[in-house]
Amino acid sequence: MSYDPPTPPAKLPTEIVNTLNESTPEQLRDIATYAEALAEHKEREARLEKSADQEEVEERPDDLPDDVPTKATITIKEIDGNRYYYWQWRDGEKIRSKYKSPVNPDE
Repeated sequence: MSYDPPTPPAKLPTEIVNTLNESTPEQLRDIATYAEALAEHKEREARLEKSADQEEVEERPDDLPDDVPTKATITIKEIDGNRYYYWQWRDGEKIRSKYKSPVNPDE
């Protein structure tokens, strides 16, 4: 290990370098732990935001009601011998459904 102090990154603002140079070894270790956790948090937030932006870009089917999420799928339910289409999706631990239309027997 060198006896010379480390060279700070050129992109680091001077006021941060000065604050770090005035800090104790214990404070520097706490700062390093916090900085690493903060970097991971900001990277995760950026990934989530990017993922949400991509989901919004998904094209909604023309017949999808406003209160039904894009991820919903169509399922067929039979009630009293009649068949019906329902939009169906997961909402947390629950499965949600919304009536779409009767099943056309000619399909």
